[in-house]
Amino acid sequence: MSTESVPAGDDPRRLLSEARGLARRVRVDQRVTWFALLVLAVATFAAIPFDWYLFDSAESWRRGVLFYWPPALLLAYAAIAACYVRVARARGLGARVRPYAITGVGLTVLFTAAWIAARLYFPAHPQRLPEWALVIDRLIAPWGTIGVALLVLARLERNVGLLVFTLAYLTVVLVPIDFGWHLQGQGGTLFLPQQCINGIVLLLGAAGFGLAERRRR
Repeated sequence: MSTESVPAGDDPRRLLSEARGLARRVRVDQRVTWFALLVLAVATFAAIPFDWYLFDSAESWRRGVLFYWPPALLLAYAAIAACYVRVARARGLGARVRPYAITGVGLTVLFTAAWIAARLYFPAHPQRLPEWALVIDRLIAPWGTIGVALLVLARLERNVGLLVFTLAYLTVVLVPIDFGWHLQGQGGTLFLPQQCINGIVLLLGAAGFGLAERRRR
């Protein structure tokens, strides 16, 4: 019975470790997280004039949510998916962005249907919503669905940094923070502090992930 030694290069544990390391490098090279956050930040800031001018002060209805956000988010997810595919092909890799884009589109359809249903229901059944209902309302609003879709992207990329960022973003969205900045005047002004903060958080995230990617190279 022979007891030949196994060369280091054929060590199963070392090969497995190298394979895992290669898989991790591939996942990292597939990431264009900064671009996704930048596109979403731009969409958030671009919504402000639409929300301002399309606000129905008589019924306190943000028509911009229905007339701006659905096409804006669909275009945003298409742009993000196209960027991921282009970068992946340039690096000779496969893109894993499709589930994220599909989730984003599905959530866009969901929030649009929910807001249309609310628009039809509440004028005929006026009532003050409890706090838990307002939290759900924020979650299925465009800025909330952005965070839910980012959770899917974090899972696809196995990106702990994006997961932590998204949880922080959702906290800001679901527990509104305005630092005491309350504007008075035309009906649509009260949404401005929170929407600006949402956009700033996304923009800071894009800058942070972009800087991290640059350093990695």
